[in-house]
Amino acid sequence: MILFVTFRAFCGYQNLLTIPIMLPPKGFMAFALRVASIIVISSVMTSYSSADTAVAERAIIAAGHPLATDAAVDVFREGGNAVDAAVTAALTLGVVDGENSGIGGGCLILIRTADDKLTAIDGREMAPGAAHKDMFLRDGKPVPNASQTGPLASGVPGALAAYDLALRKCGSIKLSRALAPGIKAAADGFVVDASLAGAIRETAGNLKHFDGSRAVFFKPDGEPYAKGDKLIQTDLANTYRQISANGIDWFYRGPFAQTIGDWMAKNGGIITADDFAAYEAKLREPIVTTYRGNHIIGFPPPSSGGVHVAQILKMLQHFDLKSMGQRNPIEASHVIAEAFKLAFADRAYWLGDADFVDVPRGLVDKVYTLRQAQKIDRKRATDVPSHGTPRDWQQDLFERHTTHIAAADAAGNWVAITATVNTTLGSKVIVPGTGVVLNNEMDDFSIYPGMPNAFGLVGAENNSIAPRKRPLSSMSPTIVLDKVGEPVLTLGAAGGPKIITQVVLTIVRVFDFDRPLPEAVAGPRFHHQWKPNAVMHEHNFDANIVEGLRERGHNVEDIGSGGRTQAIARGPDGKLIGVADPRGEGKAAGL
Repeated sequence: MILFVTFRAFCGYQNLLTIPIMLPPKGFMAFALRVASIIVISSVMTSYSSADTAVAERAIIAAGHPLATDAAVDVFREGGNAVDAAVTAALTLGVVDGENSGIGGGCLILIRTADDKLTAIDGREMAPGAAHKDMFLRDGKPVPNASQTGPLASGVPGALAAYDLALRKCGSIKLSRALAPGIKAAADGFVVDASLAGAIRETAGNLKHFDGSRAVFFKPDGEPYAKGDKLIQTDLANTYRQISANGIDWFYRGPFAQTIGDWMAKNGGIITADDFAAYEAKLREPIVTTYRGNHIIGFPPPSSGGVHVAQILKMLQHFDLKSMGQRNPIEASHVIAEAFKLAFADRAYWLGDADFVDVPRGLVDKVYTLRQAQKIDRKRATDVPSHGTPRDWQQDLFERHTTHIAAADAAGNWVAITATVNTTLGSKVIVPGTGVVLNNEMDDFSIYPGMPNAFGLVGAENNSIAPRKRPLSSMSPTIVLDKVGEPVLTLGAAGGPKIITQVVLTIVRVFDFDRPLPEAVAGPRFHHQWKPNAVMHEHNFDANIVEGLRERGHNVEDIGSGGRTQAIARGPDGKLIGVADPRGEGKAAGL
């Protein structure tokens, strides 16, 4: 006799799986216990609605807005590669998804080209030359709002320089072609979606303080643009046109830089035209580690993401998560949360711009990560009073609100770009006549020891402010290669420090729990960043696990949404599978 059993699998997947089980004529109690264990696993979590998914043979893109995805697909149709498509999508997002990214912000780009070479391009923002570690202190006390809103909040933007370098080094199209869809969207206008409308509404009080921002995001009657309205950005279209015609020198060493410098001087800012001229995108050495036999390619400092994605995975490698999840999903979630906590304690102390401070490579060393993993008690939450200390920490060193784009093509070019202006609409400043939202990345420095930033993260001296230094980032563009070095996954996320844990959870769900990529992305998420000392979970996280974590000694908090992930995988049949997170307005498409 055959019984059909339907269940949900571990780690939050919406899709119901139905399996046939042969019912034995004897030993029914043993069978019943087996089914009961399946039911326990199945009731762990429910997920978000299905992720937007596409399957393609030649090329694929997943980005945070349909217009950006469509622009990238057009580039594919014209013969462009994955780098061309990803940069085009990023520049288009700077227009239609300007609350999250743009040429007034920064980015990190990770590329695996068809000739098997790895490239990491650092387009992180840079502190102005006049910046200093006490610039956000008044009478010796921190003033956090000054690092989040207004002219002092911005670093020198780096995204445009990074996109230009990516195209020159690994692409096949001109920057002018990549800018074209953004020019059209800015000049002709586009329909405001729920995400942008919400961002304008939530930040309206601050946007109104700046003439340039008010001119862009508010209608003539003084009302903010709302969902369904058509938004035309004439100044931004002109800025894009000037860059298209004159190259990035117009932005970094010409009229744009001078306009920003002049406005800053008159409005209490410290960025100068010389700061723009001094900016350059940097080539970095990617971090290469392993997990379950696969090669994990991550981004080095000033990203903390590459270091700590690798560190967390290397801790988790000492646990049989697959069997643990089948036996006791609460325990599996607890172990993962404890690994998160240990990594973020190290992040707070050790991480910073490796061009300025010593960041030990031992943080991802197998001996150190084993020692850290051994601190995890499977039954109880462990107190983590401070950071750990990797071996050779003095000698073995790294060389001196956000969106993510994932792209891949059949030739073997795989790309991960994470771009940001930091919090929603950055510093809230648009310098009149430019149309460009300026970032508020100065808040990603440690403005005062132990003082949380907008994301609740704390930092130490390694991430203090210094002239021309780049602030620490949680951005985690990641590429996974299989045992023979072939790309099988590219991913990244938006969501501040939750970027790191999103990337880890997706990798664990794919490689430990054998889940399809759409389910791995859509499943409910949880997060721990050491301080505050709490497991933060999405609102639809399974109540049984929440209670189980609480019983193990965790503080547990509901954070609503856990960020947005975009990812691409290579299926067993060789086809490319693109996924845009259902929590956002994104789209995946390909050829």
